[in-house]
Amino acid sequence: MFLDAVLARNPQLVDHAVELHRTGRVQPDTYVIDLDAVEANAALLAAEARRWSLGLWPVVKQVGRNPEVIRAVARHLPRFAAIDAPEARTLHAAGARFGNVGHLVQVPHRALPEVLAWRPEAVTVFDAANARAVSEAARRLGWVQDVLVRIEGAPELVHPGQEGGVPLGGLAEFAAEVEELPGVRVAGVTGFPCVQCVPGSGQPRPTATFARVREARAVLAARGHPDLKLSAPGVTCAVTLPLLAELGATHGEPGHALTGTTPLHAVDQGQPERPAYVYVTGVAHVLADGRPALHGGGFYSRSGAESALIPRTGTRLAVQRAPAENIDYYRLLAPGDARPGDTAVLAFRTQVFVTRSTVAVVAGLATGSPRLIGCHDALGRPLPEDAGGKGTGGP
Repeated sequence: MFLDAVLARNPQLVDHAVELHRTGRVQPDTYVIDLDAVEANAALLAAEARRWSLGLWPVVKQVGRNPEVIRAVARHLPRFAAIDAPEARTLHAAGARFGNVGHLVQVPHRALPEVLAWRPEAVTVFDAANARAVSEAARRLGWVQDVLVRIEGAPELVHPGQEGGVPLGGLAEFAAEVEELPGVRVAGVTGFPCVQCVPGSGQPRPTATFARVREARAVLAARGHPDLKLSAPGVTCAVTLPLLAELGATHGEPGHALTGTTPLHAVDQGQPERPAYVYVTGVAHVLADGRPALHGGGFYSRSGAESALIPRTGTRLAVQRAPAENIDYYRLLAPGDARPGDTAVLAFRTQVFVTRSTVAVVAGLATGSPRLIGCHDALGRPLPEDAGGKGTGGP
Protein backbone atom coordinates (compact mmCIF):
# COMPACT_ATOMS: atom_id res chain seq x y z
CA MET A 1 0.00 0.00 0.00
CA PHE A 2 2.82 2.43 0.85
CA LEU A 3 5.90 0.62 -0.48
CA ASP A 4 6.16 2.74 -3.62
CA ALA A 5 5.82 5.91 -1.55
CA VAL A 6 8.51 5.02 0.97
CA LEU A 7 10.91 3.82 -1.74
CA ALA A 8 10.46 7.12 -3.58
CA ARG A 9 10.40 9.51 -0.64
CA ASN A 10 12.37 7.84 2.16
CA PRO A 11 14.67 5.25 0.55
CA GLN A 12 17.27 5.69 3.29
CA LEU A 13 14.77 4.27 5.77
CA VAL A 14 14.37 1.16 3.62
CA ASP A 15 18.14 0.76 3.28
CA HIS A 16 18.73 1.08 7.01
CA ALA A 17 15.89 -1.27 7.93
CA VAL A 18 17.38 -3.88 5.59
CA GLU A 19 20.80 -3.44 7.20
CA LEU A 20 19.36 -3.75 10.70
CA HIS A 21 17.72 -7.05 9.81
CA ARG A 22 20.65 -8.37 7.75
CA THR A 23 23.04 -7.81 10.66
CA GLY A 24 20.68 -9.28 13.23
CA ARG A 25 20.10 -6.04 15.13
CA VAL A 26 16.35 -6.41 14.67
CA GLN A 27 14.35 -9.59 14.42
CA PRO A 28 11.66 -10.50 11.90
CA ASP A 29 8.26 -8.92 12.55
CA THR A 30 9.66 -5.46 13.31
CA TYR A 31 8.36 -2.04 12.40
CA VAL A 32 11.27 0.35 11.86
CA ILE A 33 10.29 3.97 12.50
CA ASP A 34 12.18 7.01 11.23
CA LEU A 35 12.00 9.35 14.21
CA ASP A 36 13.29 12.35 12.23
CA ALA A 37 10.47 11.98 9.70
CA VAL A 38 7.87 11.61 12.45
CA GLU A 39 9.06 14.77 14.17
CA ALA A 40 9.14 16.68 10.89
CA ASN A 41 5.57 15.57 10.18
CA ALA A 42 4.48 16.67 13.66
CA ALA A 43 6.11 20.09 13.16
CA LEU A 44 4.36 20.45 9.79
CA LEU A 45 0.98 19.55 11.29
CA ALA A 46 1.48 21.97 14.18
CA ALA A 47 2.27 24.83 11.79
CA GLU A 48 -0.74 24.07 9.59
CA ALA A 49 -3.00 23.81 12.63
CA ARG A 50 -1.91 27.26 13.79
CA ARG A 51 -2.65 28.59 10.33
CA TRP A 52 -6.23 27.33 10.53
CA SER A 53 -6.69 28.06 14.27
CA LEU A 54 -7.21 24.39 15.08
CA GLY A 55 -6.09 22.31 18.02
CA LEU A 56 -4.57 18.90 17.38
CA TRP A 57 -4.58 15.94 19.75
CA PRO A 58 -2.27 13.30 18.23
CA VAL A 59 -2.91 9.57 18.57
CA VAL A 60 -0.12 6.96 18.89
CA LYS A 61 -1.82 3.54 19.04
CA GLN A 62 -0.98 2.88 15.40
CA VAL A 63 2.78 3.08 16.14
CA GLY A 64 2.58 0.94 19.25
CA ARG A 65 2.29 3.77 21.79
CA ASN A 66 6.02 4.17 21.43
CA PRO A 67 7.59 6.47 24.05
CA GLU A 68 10.33 7.74 21.71
CA VAL A 69 7.69 8.71 19.18
CA ILE A 70 5.52 10.27 21.89
CA ARG A 71 8.35 12.51 23.07
CA ALA A 72 9.26 13.58 19.53
CA VAL A 73 5.66 14.45 18.67
CA ALA A 74 5.12 16.23 21.99
CA ARG A 75 7.79 18.77 21.13
CA HIS A 76 5.32 20.14 18.58
CA LEU A 77 1.90 18.79 19.56
CA PRO A 78 1.97 18.56 23.36
CA ARG A 79 -1.53 17.28 24.17
CA PHE A 80 -2.55 13.79 23.06
CA ALA A 81 -5.74 11.83 22.56
CA ALA A 82 -5.66 8.57 24.51
CA ILE A 83 -7.97 5.98 23.07
CA ASP A 84 -8.17 4.02 26.34
CA ALA A 85 -6.82 3.90 29.88
CA PRO A 86 -3.75 1.74 29.08
CA GLU A 87 -2.74 4.22 26.40
CA ALA A 88 -3.23 7.06 28.87
CA ARG A 89 -0.84 5.34 31.28
CA THR A 90 1.79 4.93 28.57
CA LEU A 91 1.45 8.56 27.53
CA HIS A 92 1.72 9.72 31.14
CA ALA A 93 4.84 7.61 31.69
CA ALA A 94 6.41 9.25 28.63
CA GLY A 95 5.73 12.70 30.05
CA ALA A 96 2.88 13.64 27.71
CA ARG A 97 -0.10 15.81 28.55
CA PHE A 98 -3.70 14.98 27.68
CA GLY A 99 -6.17 16.55 25.32
CA ASN A 100 -8.91 13.95 24.97
CA VAL A 101 -9.14 10.73 26.99
CA GLY A 102 -11.67 8.03 26.17
CA HIS A 103 -11.46 8.90 22.49
CA LEU A 104 -12.57 5.42 21.38
CA VAL A 105 -12.82 3.38 24.60
CA GLN A 106 -14.61 4.61 27.71
CA VAL A 107 -12.37 4.99 30.76
CA PRO A 108 -13.30 2.17 33.19
CA HIS A 109 -14.99 3.60 36.25
CA ARG A 110 -12.33 2.31 38.67
CA ALA A 111 -9.59 3.90 36.53
CA LEU A 112 -11.18 7.35 36.54
CA PRO A 113 -9.49 8.71 39.71
CA GLU A 114 -6.06 7.82 38.28
CA VAL A 115 -6.76 9.23 34.83
CA LEU A 116 -8.52 12.40 35.98
CA ALA A 117 -5.64 13.18 38.34
CA TRP A 118 -3.55 13.77 35.20
CA ARG A 119 -5.89 16.67 34.37
CA PRO A 120 -6.98 15.89 30.81
CA GLU A 121 -8.38 18.78 28.86
CA ALA A 122 -11.47 16.68 28.10
CA VAL A 123 -12.90 13.22 28.72
CA THR A 124 -15.23 11.71 26.12
CA VAL A 125 -18.41 10.11 27.45
CA PHE A 126 -20.75 7.85 25.50
CA ASP A 127 -23.77 8.00 27.81
CA ALA A 128 -25.19 9.46 31.03
CA ALA A 129 -23.89 6.58 33.17
CA ASN A 130 -20.31 7.34 32.20
CA ALA A 131 -20.89 11.07 32.68
CA ARG A 132 -22.12 10.35 36.21
CA ALA A 133 -19.02 8.26 36.92
CA VAL A 134 -16.71 11.03 35.68
CA SER A 135 -18.63 13.57 37.74
CA GLU A 136 -18.29 11.55 40.93
CA ALA A 137 -14.57 10.93 40.42
CA ALA A 138 -13.91 14.59 39.62
CA ARG A 139 -15.99 15.77 42.58
CA ARG A 140 -13.92 13.60 44.91
CA LEU A 141 -10.76 15.10 43.44
CA GLY A 142 -12.12 18.58 44.03
CA TRP A 143 -12.72 19.95 40.54
CA VAL A 144 -15.09 20.02 37.58
CA GLN A 145 -14.03 17.95 34.56
CA ASP A 146 -14.81 19.04 31.00
CA VAL A 147 -16.45 16.29 28.95
CA LEU A 148 -17.00 15.77 25.24
CA VAL A 149 -20.25 14.08 24.25
CA ARG A 150 -19.67 11.22 21.82
CA ILE A 151 -22.50 11.38 19.28
CA GLU A 152 -23.79 8.10 17.90
CA GLY A 153 -22.46 7.64 14.37
CA ALA A 154 -24.46 7.24 11.20
CA PRO A 155 -25.34 3.50 11.01
CA GLU A 156 -23.47 2.81 7.79
CA LEU A 157 -20.27 4.34 9.20
CA VAL A 158 -19.97 2.67 12.61
CA HIS A 159 -17.12 0.17 12.65
CA PRO A 160 -17.93 -3.13 14.41
CA GLY A 161 -16.51 -3.01 17.91
CA GLN A 162 -16.88 0.79 18.07
CA GLU A 163 -20.61 1.08 18.69
CA GLY A 164 -21.95 3.63 21.16
CA GLY A 165 -22.66 7.27 21.74
CA VAL A 166 -25.58 9.54 22.49
CA PRO A 167 -28.29 9.40 19.79
CA LEU A 168 -28.90 12.80 18.27
CA GLY A 169 -32.60 12.50 19.07
CA GLY A 170 -31.83 11.85 22.73
CA LEU A 171 -29.25 14.61 23.15
CA ALA A 172 -31.55 17.12 24.84
CA GLU A 173 -32.60 14.54 27.46
CA PHE A 174 -28.97 13.52 27.97
CA ALA A 175 -27.88 17.14 28.36
CA ALA A 176 -30.64 17.91 30.87
CA GLU A 177 -29.40 15.07 33.08
CA VAL A 178 -25.70 15.86 32.76
CA GLU A 179 -26.22 19.58 33.40
CA GLU A 180 -27.31 18.67 36.94
CA LEU A 181 -24.10 16.78 37.72
CA PRO A 182 -21.75 18.78 39.95
CA GLY A 183 -18.45 17.31 38.72
CA VAL A 184 -18.66 17.76 34.95
CA ARG A 185 -19.16 20.50 32.41
CA VAL A 186 -20.38 19.81 28.87
CA ALA A 187 -17.52 21.26 26.85
CA GLY A 188 -18.08 19.88 23.37
CA VAL A 189 -18.92 17.05 21.03
CA THR A 190 -17.14 14.42 18.99
CA GLY A 191 -17.80 11.42 16.77
CA PHE A 192 -15.96 8.97 14.55
CA PRO A 193 -15.23 8.92 11.69
CA CYS A 194 -15.90 12.53 10.76
CA VAL A 195 -13.81 12.44 7.58
CA GLN A 196 -13.22 9.52 5.24
CA CYS A 197 -11.47 9.04 1.92
CA VAL A 198 -13.35 8.09 -1.23
CA PRO A 199 -12.27 4.55 -2.10
CA GLY A 200 -9.88 4.48 -5.04
CA SER A 201 -9.30 8.24 -5.31
CA GLY A 202 -8.27 8.83 -1.71
CA GLN A 203 -10.07 12.18 -1.75
CA PRO A 204 -11.28 13.27 1.72
CA ARG A 205 -14.92 14.02 2.37
CA PRO A 206 -16.99 14.81 5.46
CA THR A 207 -19.23 12.01 6.62
CA ALA A 208 -22.83 11.83 7.77
CA THR A 209 -21.44 11.37 11.28
CA PHE A 210 -19.70 14.75 10.99
CA ALA A 211 -23.05 16.29 10.07
CA ARG A 212 -24.60 14.73 13.19
CA VAL A 213 -21.81 16.06 15.38
CA ARG A 214 -22.22 19.57 13.99
CA GLU A 215 -25.97 19.43 14.60
CA ALA A 216 -25.34 18.18 18.14
CA ARG A 217 -23.14 21.17 18.88
CA ALA A 218 -25.93 23.46 17.69
CA VAL A 219 -28.38 21.72 20.04
CA LEU A 220 -26.04 22.15 23.00
CA ALA A 221 -25.25 25.76 22.09
CA ALA A 222 -28.99 26.53 22.06
CA ARG A 223 -29.11 25.22 25.64
CA GLY A 224 -26.58 27.87 26.68
CA HIS A 225 -23.30 25.95 26.60
CA PRO A 226 -20.57 28.40 25.52
CA ASP A 227 -17.37 27.88 23.50
CA LEU A 228 -18.10 24.27 22.60
CA LYS A 229 -15.26 22.18 21.22
CA LEU A 230 -15.85 19.97 18.20
CA SER A 231 -13.26 17.27 17.70
CA ALA A 232 -13.53 15.66 14.27
CA PRO A 233 -11.17 12.66 14.05
CA GLY A 234 -10.69 10.71 10.85
CA VAL A 235 -7.97 11.27 8.23
CA THR A 236 -6.63 14.29 10.11
CA CYS A 237 -3.65 15.49 8.08
CA ALA A 238 -2.30 18.70 6.59
CA VAL A 239 -4.58 18.76 3.55
CA THR A 240 -7.77 18.04 5.53
CA LEU A 241 -7.24 20.78 8.12
CA PRO A 242 -8.88 23.46 5.91
CA LEU A 243 -11.92 21.18 5.58
CA LEU A 244 -12.14 20.80 9.36
CA ALA A 245 -11.87 24.55 9.85
CA GLU A 246 -14.47 25.27 7.16
CA LEU A 247 -16.97 22.92 8.81
CA GLY A 248 -16.48 24.40 12.26
CA ALA A 249 -14.23 21.85 13.97
CA THR A 250 -12.00 23.11 16.74
CA HIS A 251 -9.80 20.00 16.98
CA GLY A 252 -8.50 17.11 14.93
CA GLU A 253 -6.78 13.93 16.06
CA PRO A 254 -3.92 13.01 13.69
CA GLY A 255 -2.66 9.45 13.80
CA HIS A 256 -1.40 8.08 10.50
CA ALA A 257 -0.51 11.59 9.36
CA LEU A 258 2.40 11.44 11.80
CA THR A 259 3.90 8.63 9.71
CA GLY A 260 2.63 9.71 6.29
CA THR A 261 0.35 6.69 5.97
CA THR A 262 -3.22 7.99 5.61
CA PRO A 263 -5.31 6.74 2.65
CA LEU A 264 -4.41 9.98 0.86
CA HIS A 265 -0.72 9.11 1.08
CA ALA A 266 -1.40 5.74 -0.50
CA VAL A 267 -2.57 7.36 -3.76
CA ASP A 268 -0.75 10.72 -3.77
CA GLN A 269 2.98 10.90 -3.17
CA GLY A 270 2.73 14.70 -3.19
CA GLN A 271 1.21 14.80 0.29
CA PRO A 272 3.36 16.96 2.60
CA GLU A 273 3.89 14.34 5.30
CA ARG A 274 6.71 11.87 4.55
CA PRO A 275 6.37 8.11 5.04
CA ALA A 276 8.08 7.22 8.30
CA TYR A 277 7.96 3.47 8.85
CA VAL A 278 8.51 0.14 7.13
CA TYR A 279 7.84 -3.42 8.19
CA VAL A 280 10.83 -5.73 8.02
CA THR A 281 10.65 -9.49 8.32
CA GLY A 282 12.28 -12.60 6.90
CA VAL A 283 11.52 -15.51 4.62
CA ALA A 284 10.92 -18.49 6.90
CA HIS A 285 10.52 -21.19 4.28
CA VAL A 286 9.45 -21.74 0.69
CA LEU A 287 6.50 -23.98 -0.18
CA ALA A 288 6.81 -26.75 -2.73
CA ASP A 289 4.95 -24.62 -5.27
CA GLY A 290 7.51 -21.81 -4.90
CA ARG A 291 5.58 -19.45 -2.64
CA PRO A 292 7.78 -17.86 0.04
CA ALA A 293 6.35 -17.77 3.57
CA LEU A 294 7.24 -14.68 5.61
CA HIS A 295 7.48 -14.63 9.39
CA GLY A 296 4.25 -12.97 10.50
CA GLY A 297 2.95 -11.23 13.58
CA GLY A 298 2.37 -7.73 12.24
CA PHE A 299 -0.08 -8.22 9.39
CA TYR A 300 -3.04 -6.12 10.53
CA SER A 301 -6.15 -7.38 8.74
CA ARG A 302 -7.04 -4.01 7.17
CA SER A 303 -3.46 -3.28 6.16
CA GLY A 304 -3.84 -3.30 2.39
CA ALA A 305 -0.46 -5.04 2.05
CA GLU A 306 0.17 -5.50 -1.66
CA SER A 307 3.81 -6.42 -2.26
CA ALA A 308 7.09 -7.19 -0.54
CA LEU A 309 10.58 -6.17 -1.61
CA ILE A 310 13.28 -8.84 -1.43
CA PRO A 311 16.39 -6.62 -1.30
CA ARG A 312 18.89 -9.41 -2.07
CA THR A 313 17.52 -9.63 -5.60
CA GLY A 314 15.48 -6.44 -5.91
CA THR A 315 12.41 -8.61 -6.55
CA ARG A 316 8.91 -7.32 -5.74
CA LEU A 317 6.54 -10.18 -4.92
CA ALA A 318 2.80 -9.85 -4.46
CA VAL A 319 1.41 -10.47 -0.96
CA GLN A 320 -1.32 -13.09 -1.10
CA ARG A 321 -4.61 -12.45 0.63
CA ALA A 322 -5.26 -14.17 3.96
CA PRO A 323 -8.51 -14.44 5.96
CA ALA A 324 -8.66 -12.04 8.89
CA GLU A 325 -9.90 -14.77 11.24
CA ASN A 326 -6.63 -16.72 10.95
CA ILE A 327 -3.53 -16.03 13.04
CA ASP A 328 -0.75 -14.64 10.85
CA TYR A 329 1.98 -17.05 11.83
CA TYR A 330 3.16 -16.62 8.25
CA ARG A 331 2.15 -14.56 5.24
CA LEU A 332 2.55 -16.02 1.77
CA LEU A 333 3.98 -14.25 -1.26
CA ALA A 334 3.54 -15.08 -4.92
CA PRO A 335 6.22 -17.45 -6.26
CA GLY A 336 9.48 -15.70 -7.01
CA ASP A 337 13.18 -15.35 -6.32
CA ALA A 338 13.37 -15.67 -2.55
CA ARG A 339 14.97 -18.16 -0.20
CA PRO A 340 14.88 -18.86 3.56
CA GLY A 341 16.75 -16.21 5.50
CA ASP A 342 16.11 -13.42 2.99
CA THR A 343 15.03 -10.05 4.30
CA ALA A 344 11.63 -8.77 3.16
CA VAL A 345 10.49 -5.15 3.42
CA LEU A 346 6.85 -4.06 3.28
CA ALA A 347 4.95 -0.85 3.94
CA PHE A 348 1.24 -0.93 4.69
CA ARG A 349 -1.37 0.55 6.96
CA THR A 350 -1.08 -0.81 10.48
CA GLN A 351 -2.30 -0.65 14.04
CA VAL A 352 0.83 -1.85 15.81
CA PHE A 353 -0.84 -2.06 19.23
CA VAL A 354 -2.93 -5.05 18.11
CA THR A 355 0.05 -6.97 16.71
CA ARG A 356 2.84 -9.12 18.18
CA SER A 357 5.48 -6.93 16.59
CA THR A 358 8.63 -5.19 17.77
CA VAL A 359 9.05 -1.47 17.13
CA ALA A 360 12.58 -0.28 16.38
CA VAL A 361 13.12 3.49 16.42
CA VAL A 362 15.89 4.99 14.32
CA ALA A 363 17.20 8.55 14.58
CA GLY A 364 19.71 10.40 12.42
CA LEU A 365 18.48 9.34 8.98
CA ALA A 366 17.89 12.98 8.08
CA THR A 367 21.56 13.81 8.65
CA GLY A 368 23.00 10.64 7.18
CA SER A 369 24.06 9.26 10.56
CA PRO A 370 21.38 6.67 11.41
CA ARG A 371 21.42 4.99 14.79
CA LEU A 372 19.08 2.54 16.44
CA ILE A 373 17.96 4.23 19.64
CA GLY A 374 15.74 1.51 21.06
CA CYS A 375 13.35 -1.38 20.59
CA HIS A 376 9.95 -1.67 22.25
CA ASP A 377 7.09 -4.12 22.16
CA ALA A 378 3.79 -3.36 20.47
CA LEU A 379 2.47 -1.57 23.57
CA GLY A 380 5.45 0.72 24.04
CA ARG A 381 7.33 -1.24 26.69
CA PRO A 382 11.13 -1.22 26.31
CA LEU A 383 12.79 -4.48 25.36
CA PRO A 384 16.17 -5.70 26.65
CA GLU A 385 18.99 -4.76 24.32
CA ASP A 386 19.31 -8.26 22.90
CA ALA A 387 15.53 -8.79 22.56
CA GLY A 388 15.37 -6.65 19.42
CA GLY A 389 17.54 -9.22 17.67
CA LYS A 390 21.00 -7.77 18.30
CA GLY A 391 23.60 -10.44 17.77
CA THR A 392 21.10 -13.19 17.01
CA GLY A 393 21.77 -13.31 13.30
CA GLY A 394 18.35 -14.91 12.84
CA PRO A 395 16.24 -14.56 9.69
